[in-house]
Amino acid sequence: MVAILVLPQSLAYALLAGLPPQAGLFASILPVIVYALVGSSMTQSVGPVAITAIMTFSVLSPIAEPGSPSYIAMAAALSLLSGVLVLALGALRLGFLSNLLSRPVVAGFITGSAVLILNSQLKLLLGLQVQGASAWDVLVKTLEHVPQSNPVTCVISTVGVLVLWGSRRWLARTLQRFAVPRARAELVERLIPLLVISVATLCVVVFDLDRLHGVAVVGDVKLGASFFTLDALRFSSLGVLAIPALTLAFIGTVQNITMAQALAIKRRERISANRELVGLGLSNIVAAFTGGMPVGGGLSRTAVNVASGGQTPLASVVTGLGILVILAVGTAGFARIPLAILAVTIVVAAISMVDAAMLRRAWVYDRADALAFLGAALGVLVFGLQLGILLGIGLSLGALLYRASTPHIAVVGRISASEHFRNVTRHGVETIPGVLFVRIDESMFFGNWAAVEARLMAEIAKVPGLHDLVLIMSAVNRIDLTALDALTDFQQDLNASAIQLYLTEVKGPVQDSLEGTIFLRRLQGLIFLSTNAAFEHLKREAALPAAKEATSPPMTLN
Repeated sequence: MVAILVLPQSLAYALLAGLPPQAGLFASILPVIVYALVGSSMTQSVGPVAITAIMTFSVLSPIAEPGSPSYIAMAAALSLLSGVLVLALGALRLGFLSNLLSRPVVAGFITGSAVLILNSQLKLLLGLQVQGASAWDVLVKTLEHVPQSNPVTCVISTVGVLVLWGSRRWLARTLQRFAVPRARAELVERLIPLLVISVATLCVVVFDLDRLHGVAVVGDVKLGASFFTLDALRFSSLGVLAIPALTLAFIGTVQNITMAQALAIKRRERISANRELVGLGLSNIVAAFTGGMPVGGGLSRTAVNVASGGQTPLASVVTGLGILVILAVGTAGFARIPLAILAVTIVVAAISMVDAAMLRRAWVYDRADALAFLGAALGVLVFGLQLGILLGIGLSLGALLYRASTPHIAVVGRISASEHFRNVTRHGVETIPGVLFVRIDESMFFGNWAAVEARLMAEIAKVPGLHDLVLIMSAVNRIDLTALDALTDFQQDLNASAIQLYLTEVKGPVQDSLEGTIFLRRLQGLIFLSTNAAFEHLKREAALPAAKEATSPPMTLN
């Protein structure tokens, strides 16, 4: 079932990448089998996917003519280089690097890529043949030539989009209302693209639309694989492809591991991030030598695999062998598939990649994440895929540094009849006159000490007659050397102002790092295991002068 359903998709994504259609077919055989044998996910399927296809086209189209021998060789080299990089990451057990990108950044990157995909397919939907130096140049030229659109192609595109989009939204839900089991309803929904492509191809054959009305079709699919040779690797090519290969490897890593983890959570399974990288890397290396198209973890391919009942990697092995059998039988039926209907399948898939829900959630929950989403999406659209992802990474790290450099700091007090301490602005709490309890909710390092000190000085200025300052360190996981020196100076300044500094709830690793420092020696006897112990001690200290005053003899006037 999966083999049948992904055949037209493989053709479409090969054309999206600027490669001959057979490249997508060959990339759906051995790479799929290799990943199934090596990867750790039970149900994920690799192969030609939209993201890798559009990245391949955007990288190579400015330096080679799409479909030309040099273009095909460079696509294979790109697949090989990215595969070697991913394999190296897996072999060195660096799968954790995929966590460098937050989900909003990944969603923004995919959303921007989806818009680029939609733009690239517009000319095929209208039956136009336009070329441009950039994605926006192609869009401008396409819009200029809209009056010359092929009307028959436009009809095919319009009907195809309506049927596929409508089936995605309502078909499975409608079938379930008529007592069709959910799994079967979803499988029927997955079959609709194949049905639409079959009907469109049948119309082309019956009404001779390609010859009489100029409807563009796939054409002959030559099964002679363009096997990659090491002669295609030249130093000039390596220099041009190094950064694109790194970007492709990074995005492929993030997408593959993210999808595998999501599937594993849903199925209550576990995956190995490093094995996933080894499997993906080997798949791309094999793809370089058989067809030359980069591959990745495919959302739609995997969804079809799960909906069809795949439970183990053997399903992907059967899929690869099934495609091989279909190719052995013959590919004459592919020749007259209209390009417009393949573009329709790509467009509908790209529309589903636009993650507006993530943007809404991020905007409500954390504006910094929302800006990272928009930055990655707009960066892809304005600057291209490579600079777009770099901008997204920069925004993500920038948001992280901003949060760390402006830590949350709370003045706390004790809730009556308890040992719990909470923010004085949120709860009714008990405090001690002349004593200030402050909780620092972040590690202290060179980037945030200035903000921490400024906030502490501001809070100290608010308390008249302050003589004790207690820093609650329960959220401090690390103090770097810059912050340590600044803390030492800060404590000296407090002593000069007759204010005693105390620490509570210092974590073991932090206290270990402070061993032997001047700062810790000066605080001997002033560090408490719990905040409540410090509160009780200072409460007794505050009560002593009052008790002495109460027991002293009354003063008499002579």
